[in-house]
Amino acid sequence: MVREELRTGAESHPALRVALDLDWLKIERLDTIPELTGFYEWVKRLGSGERNLGEASVFAATELLGAIAVSDDQDAVRVGRKFGLKVHGTLWLLSLACRDGKLTEVNVGNLIDALRESGMRLPCSGSEYSGWARSKSNDRSTCG
Repeated sequence: MVREELRTGAESHPALRVALDLDWLKIERLDTIPELTGFYEWVKRLGSGERNLGEASVFAATELLGAIAVSDDQDAVRVGRKFGLKVHGTLWLLSLACRDGKLTEVNVGNLIDALRESGMRLPCSGSEYSGWARSKSNDRSTCG
């Protein structure tokens, strides 16, 4: 479902095409009866409609694998958490990479600005990231 959303979105946002060719992305198939049932449950929980099919497939796979979902659809995040799913947004993922020393605050800021430039809605700009991260963290610093 997510790959199809990327293909469709790439028509108006060509930068998305890059994500379709990333070799480190793993495709989880949902094709057994229990997997399809889980997907169907998430479709119902999130509300039927094409807009939520990608989130429903990610949430179903996350639940089956005991993983953490990443979604920036705040309504979907609320629903996922309501049903006990571990779900966070893109800035959480970038902050985690920053705290683990894989990115610097400057790297994260540049990524945020690039994502926002591509049309992604995020709660802060790259230059606002440090303040945003500190407001979400008990730590005094966001990286290192």
